[in-house]
Amino acid sequence: MNYGKKPTKKKPVKKFRGGGATGLYANIHKKRDRIAAGSGEKMRKVGSKGAPSANAFKKAAKTAKKRTA
Repeated sequence: MNYGKKPTKKKPVKKFRGGGATGLYANIHKKRDRIAAGSGEKMRKVGSKGAPSANAFKKAAKTAKKRTA
């Protein structure tokens, strides 16, 4: 039961052409585009809290698709 707690809304998972959720590289490119557009955001430093770890990049590289063209 929900005793006095506000119901939480789950954010919808964004999908991309492959059908799954957006990946690590897609999120990095989106952030770089926002920074270039003047959002005032900054990329996190390597090893800082919330930054992708080396393990995250290794895991993403296994599922990354090669570009065609």
